[in-house]
Amino acid sequence: MTPQLRRSLAMALPLAVVAFSLVPSLAAQHPSSAGDKQTTTTTVTTEAAKPAAPSTPDSVTEGSVTAGGKTIAYRTVAGYITVGSNNTQDATLGLDGKVLPDAGVDLPAKPEDQPATARMFYTAYFAKGVDPTTRPVVFLYNGGPGSATMYLRMASVGPVRVQIPDLQHPFGGPYKIVPNENTLLDVADLVFIDAPGTGYSRVQGKDAFKAFYGIDQDAAAFDRFVRRFLTKQDRWMSPRFLFGESYGTTRDAVLAADLQQSGVDLNGVVFLSQILSFSDTADGSTGDPGNEKGFFLALPSFAATAWFHHKVPNQPAELEPFLHEVEQYSLGEYASALLQGADLDASRKAAVAAKLESFTGVPAATWLKANLRMSGGQFSKYLQDGSNITTGRLDSRFDGPALDPMSSEAEYDPFTESIESAIQAAMNTYAHNTLKFGENQTYKPSAREQGFDWDMKHHSPGQEWGGSPNVMADIAYTMKVNPKMHVLLMGGYFDLGTLYFGAEYEMKHLPIPQELQKNIDYKFFPSGHMVYVNPDVLKSMHDKTAEFIRANENAAK
Repeated sequence: MTPQLRRSLAMALPLAVVAFSLVPSLAAQHPSSAGDKQTTTTTVTTEAAKPAAPSTPDSVTEGSVTAGGKTIAYRTVAGYITVGSNNTQDATLGLDGKVLPDAGVDLPAKPEDQPATARMFYTAYFAKGVDPTTRPVVFLYNGGPGSATMYLRMASVGPVRVQIPDLQHPFGGPYKIVPNENTLLDVADLVFIDAPGTGYSRVQGKDAFKAFYGIDQDAAAFDRFVRRFLTKQDRWMSPRFLFGESYGTTRDAVLAADLQQSGVDLNGVVFLSQILSFSDTADGSTGDPGNEKGFFLALPSFAATAWFHHKVPNQPAELEPFLHEVEQYSLGEYASALLQGADLDASRKAAVAAKLESFTGVPAATWLKANLRMSGGQFSKYLQDGSNITTGRLDSRFDGPALDPMSSEAEYDPFTESIESAIQAAMNTYAHNTLKFGENQTYKPSAREQGFDWDMKHHSPGQEWGGSPNVMADIAYTMKVNPKMHVLLMGGYFDLGTLYFGAEYEMKHLPIPQELQKNIDYKFFPSGHMVYVNPDVLKSMHDKTAEFIRANENAAK
């Protein structure tokens, strides 16, 4: 996800959602002593796709990694699966994207006039020596919308990761790629997918951008990808999980419903740094007068950020009890005051402003000037404004010099600027040197280019949503028709892009029977949007996710 796109999500414009997604400070990330002893071996072969060889063959490599105290040998497949822009067209295509000989389809002579297709790049890791029919498979992706899955692929639960120092902007290189002792390969096979138009994925044909760039179009492409992957790798009997980050959680909800309607049950869905209703962000209410949710759902994350930067008056020693107090105030007195609008009397307004100062350190006078309503961008500006410091957005533990001390809100995200270069460099290096893929190709971190216009209209099962995007109905539908499916919600307290309290609010307001709430599990970390950048949090995230997969890989359990 590009910094510009993250910024657009941050401001909660209709065309934007954060693609992405850490604990207080470790100055730098270092491999553990066990990690120092890990080795990764690679041998290269080529594997022709079936039933017809694609123009670019899959690259098949082998490696090993030590995780969970054991050495895991694995096979990696890096390649393409091509999908059509609708189910009818898709059924005429082989796995290589070529029209099947008996499909009865005559294509226009000019490539630009042919039906739109998306050639989707993926990297799949298969543990060796296990039964693939019972081995879980997890499909992972970042968001954007329009962001490549280089973040999850190179910094989270794959067999390798790039070392990124916590709370620092690293030097411009070299960066170190190391074996990842917290890979989820100890419990499942992993498939990292680049969305159409991102990474090495490409779209082509007539009106290709319209065919794949939108909430529903994107999820439909992933639906076709998943089903084609299950066919290509003969994994239809495997337990199946989705793992999305940031806008990838929006995709999670819609894709789960699409797969359900395509006849594919899921065992579980993982939401990391969730955004289902776009009004539930720190800026979601600024352009929607009368909608107060974004303001009171953001307060706990504002308070967490102030606590980290020691701006809370009479600061408590522990974060989580403090946040529990703020959460109760947010849903109670603060929400009530905002909902009164012009009927809120001056004395009560002053009392609320004083309480907000006690939680955030931002002066009561500033809260009064803001009419008790502060956006995420404004808070990032004002929290450390006296020192001309801009506070991070996607990870508010980070900060940096203000670009313009006279600006009305933050003008950049110090966190995003700190991690982007290392992950992009690692992805390119890993693809070329280890996966043996992508020679002479450009890896696109983002699909944003001339003509990019994400369609935010959405059809939930049984209804059409015409306002600010909201896919809560999609995950609710899937949970109701597949009551064996479970959900894991994870996020960071210091994320001002996708609010942890907003995500919890969404889950607890799903239109589902009360008994299905027990199918939802929660885990929040003292971290930011990309919770896994810090090694300690990465381990905690791995352990929670592995526990979730083990608990739900067998429906009979």
